Amino acid sequence: MTLKEAMLSRHTVRKYIDRPIDGDIAQKLNERINAHNEKYNLNLKLILNNETSFNAVYKLILEKNAKNFIILSGPDTSDLNEKLGYCGADLTLFAQTLGLNTWWICGTYSKRNVEKLSNGEKVIGIIVVGYGENQGRPHKSKKYDDVAYYDGNPPQWFTEGIKAALLAPTAANRQAFKIEGKNDKVKITYKSGLYSNVDLGIVKYFFELGAGKENFTWV
Repeated sequence: MTLKEAMLSRHTVRKYIDRPIDGDIAQKLNERINAHNEKYNLNLKLILNNETSFNAVYKLILEKNAKNFIILSGPDTSDLNEKLGYCGADLTLFAQTLGLNTWWICGTYSKRNVEKLSNGEKVIGIIVVGYGENQGRPHKSKKYDDVAYYDGNPPQWFTEGIKAALLAPTAANRQAFKIEGKNDKVKITYKSGLYSNVDLGIVKYFFELGAGKENFTWV
């Protein structure tokens, strides 16, 4: 499965079977994580077989066997949230190519317990990974014209980029972004919100994957 194929098949999954992540799969995930940490100066961290990321009430209501997760953390810089959103988006799709399912969470996790595992870095959320009881289902999505504008006749790469961006997971499924294009220049704006910059990074990654990074330049 390619990353583009994973983009189409990835959906949020909150319930998992009680199966440890295979050793070779965990190694591949860690290699991908380490590459992002080195390139973007982050502190992403894979935690395996740990049940402390949720409080007891949440376990009873929504999640099941969410024992493995990636901590989204790094030095507290102005662009941290966007970088974590961008790299986290890659990791969700990469996990999907490995036969895993994911659940991106920025609010409803045990911040105290997760922060203890983050080596003192700023934590903005976690991505649960594991073998889902099912493959989830597509989220409700806005339409192309709700989020896109191109000055002139949009090229195929721009259209494919928008289609990909609409598949991106965003906080509360707000999809509060607007992507505008002219010639080979593309601009993205996002309505202000608690996780706006995280969502910005996620949507940028998905747009790039759909459009092809070689076809345009961000402005």
